[in-house]
Amino acid sequence: MTVSMLVLRSLLFNLAFYVNIVLWMILALPTLLMPRPALLWIVKNWARVNIFLMRHIAGITCEIRGRENLPPGPVLVAAKHQSTWDIFAMFLICEDPCYVLKRELMWLPVFGWLAAKAQMIAVNRGARSRAMKQMKADGERELARGRQIVIFPEGTRRAPAAEPAYKYGVVYLYSEFDVPCVPVALNSGHFWPRRQFIRQPGRLVMEILPAIPAGQDKTVFFERLVDDIETASDRLLAEARDPPAPEQTRIA
Repeated sequence: MTVSMLVLRSLLFNLAFYVNIVLWMILALPTLLMPRPALLWIVKNWARVNIFLMRHIAGITCEIRGRENLPPGPVLVAAKHQSTWDIFAMFLICEDPCYVLKRELMWLPVFGWLAAKAQMIAVNRGARSRAMKQMKADGERELARGRQIVIFPEGTRRAPAAEPAYKYGVVYLYSEFDVPCVPVALNSGHFWPRRQFIRQPGRLVMEILPAIPAGQDKTVFFERLVDDIETASDRLLAEARDPPAPEQTRIA
């Protein structure tokens, strides 16, 4: 693909992506007066349209591996975070995800209203001890409803192959919740880089890894979580940079 074509496709995709956000947010406004599942339906379909736009405009296909490793019902999902893609993709692999997000996002017009309606867990990162206790209480409430708590353990998007920067929050939640933790690896940052305009065509992969059972020692859990996610993400990044022949790949 020529550079000019890559730039054009990236421009068209970015435009379509943000227009799509605005349209679905408008469609979602009436759900503020409806039961929460109506909003969940809207968000899941927004995510599906994003996947469609990625494939047909940016030339990015998406593969989800290891779906069998995500048990039904309440669970803690700890995912690598490299791209905007990671956020909406979770709505397509989890039945009813509940994200842990920074409190400041709840102050945004429309988005904050919808996030509150979706009953996401907002964290005040400036009040560490109090924030942890509130996160625990909110998480226990949502797990009791059968939801999946989704956390990005590094707290923000990290460039592919960047030095890991995992925070304590995921360890705290794991130790407090009597549920397994499912690690998730990905290579999305190669195709949809943070703070960059270009969208690289190719096959983006998210891999759901075997769950870490509840009740393990905190140190053992943390070391395994980081090793599982980083090892698999490095492997997926190498695959993105040197993709296998077409007959060796499979779209989930």
